[in-house]
Amino acid sequence: MKRWLPHPVVSLTLCVLWLLLNQTADAANLLLGALLGIVVPLLVRNLQPLGYPRMRAPLTFIRLMGMAGVEIVRSCFNVSRIILFADYKQVNSQFIRIPLTITDPYGLAMLSCLINMTPGTVWVEILPERYELSLHVFDLHDEAWWIETIKTRYEQPLIEIFETEAARGDPA
Repeated sequence: MKRWLPHPVVSLTLCVLWLLLNQTADAANLLLGALLGIVVPLLVRNLQPLGYPRMRAPLTFIRLMGMAGVEIVRSCFNVSRIILFADYKQVNSQFIRIPLTITDPYGLAMLSCLINMTPGTVWVEILPERYELSLHVFDLHDEAWWIETIKTRYEQPLIEIFETEAARGDPA
């Protein structure tokens, strides 16, 4: 069964999304949705060279997504206010470096997505010599606050979600 349906939840989700997008559940769309649900996961399975990630703390993930959603909305209002009403000479646009602890590629990808979805911040690169994140902040007022926020609100939950105890240095 795993050979033809490697990820049944993804397959079901694709089928349901197809039906929702077409706003009908007739036989032809049901068949096409099922076909998409089977074919797409088979075609993209080689795009995951490391295998699929295993989420170790789903409640932490839910809390992280909730906190990130609130932060994204808050940042939307703040960036909009700056763009619409602030004196551009007062905007302090800066690059900062944040030392990272997380090493899991899926955790780093999630951290990158969360940072880039937040208006006013852009993940620039990871500096490999010291394993630091280079981050651009649209209006920087407190560099220490940004470092603490990224480390505690984003990186620590992602380490808990994606990294094993051995990778974290915890006793097994």
